[in-house]
Amino acid sequence: MTGYGRASGAVGEAKLTVEASTVNRRGFELNVSAPQEWSSGLERLVAGWGREAVSRGRLSLSFQLPQGRGSNAFTWDAAGMATSLQKLARQADSLGLPFAPGGDVLLRLAELHRTSQEGLPSLEDASVHKALQTIVKTALGQLVAMRETEGAFLKADLRMRLGLLEKLSLRIQALGKGETPRHRELLFSRLQQAGLSLDPTDERVLKEMALFADRCDISEETTRLHSHFAQFNACLDEGGEVGRKLDFLCQEIHREFNTIGSKACHVDITRCVIEGKNELERIREQVQNVE
Repeated sequence: MTGYGRASGAVGEAKLTVEASTVNRRGFELNVSAPQEWSSGLERLVAGWGREAVSRGRLSLSFQLPQGRGSNAFTWDAAGMATSLQKLARQADSLGLPFAPGGDVLLRLAELHRTSQEGLPSLEDASVHKALQTIVKTALGQLVAMRETEGAFLKADLRMRLGLLEKLSLRIQALGKGETPRHRELLFSRLQQAGLSLDPTDERVLKEMALFADRCDISEETTRLHSHFAQFNACLDEGGEVGRKLDFLCQEIHREFNTIGSKACHVDITRCVIEGKNELERIREQVQNVE
């Protein structure tokens, strides 16, 4: 599900703003955008907090400092760069190689010796860790609240669509019960049109009816459909992480509709199956948004 949260607070002498947002994904993904000085350890630090709030979806966390601080202020250790250049020059001289560093070498050394902007605290500091946790969890709390609001609307929509499937299933079940008598009447009608007569108690007629009844019997499929519908409704009331379970139930419901469609000998049953599969596809699309 989608969601957004934003929180600000002091981390050391720096004022930090954290924005959290999610978009739909089948699994969990984490994307962290942070100042260069924090990029190496921040994702590892916040990953646990993110997973506590979101188990499904792409979670993006953006850490923003005021303009002119952090990654916007590119500073480096000039003395460290000079030392590195001297070492490289000596190494090149010992190998008898010319050494004339260009701009690309200087840029790489500057990145290597990049330093934190004054006032940007270290992530190793316990007080920094606590302040970050407070800000991040506040933003994530707002995000979760928005996702819960969206979830309530999704729940109502899924329950409504599931009700439509239940009505179609009952319609299919009613049509299925009359298939064997209808087939028997149709058989005798065609025989009469062909000028043939056949005793209803004839063994051949009884065998034909038995085979047909076995081929077109959909009682097992409709029973399983009702079971899947009941489990789906229970999951909607269960709470917690039910997205993958609902996804599995959608697959099973689709399987039963497919089997009913392959057995159907009545055009109205086929129409119900087509309508049901179309509605189920809408449910499956919504279930992808459920955590």
